[in-house]
Amino acid sequence: MDWTLEVVIVPVSDLDRAKAFYADRLGFAVDHDTRFGETGRMVQLTPPGSGCSIVIGNEVVPQMPPGSLKGLQLVVADIRRAHAELTERGVECSEVQVLGENPRPMPDPLDNVGFVFFSDPDGNAWAVQQISSRGRPAGA
Repeated sequence: MDWTLEVVIVPVSDLDRAKAFYADRLGFAVDHDTRFGETGRMVQLTPPGSGCSIVIGNEVVPQMPPGSLKGLQLVVADIRRAHAELTERGVECSEVQVLGENPRPMPDPLDNVGFVFFSDPDGNAWAVQQISSRGRPAGA
């Protein structure tokens, strides 16, 4: 049996600001922007090349305070290119950091250990990790 992770709820305080950050700054595709009930709204966005989406919205998961989600992780084939793309898009992020020692530094010594960190406007924290055997390079 396959078990696939399809959606992660990301708690935000300002839906339009968060949508702009994820879509315009990070380049996530807007899958849909749906209204429900009298005041409910949710937006589903998917990172380029990902099989998992995020959902932001109001009245989606009220017990999660905005900014409380930590440790979300994206994987890219080239962390330096990802860092450059984030910086070009105006996303405040860390420099490339090496966390740990790569037991197999070929073909690239940053594989598995190269990371960049950033937060959305509410403080939900993200990591970007390089695993060159997965996916396509950032911006490709």
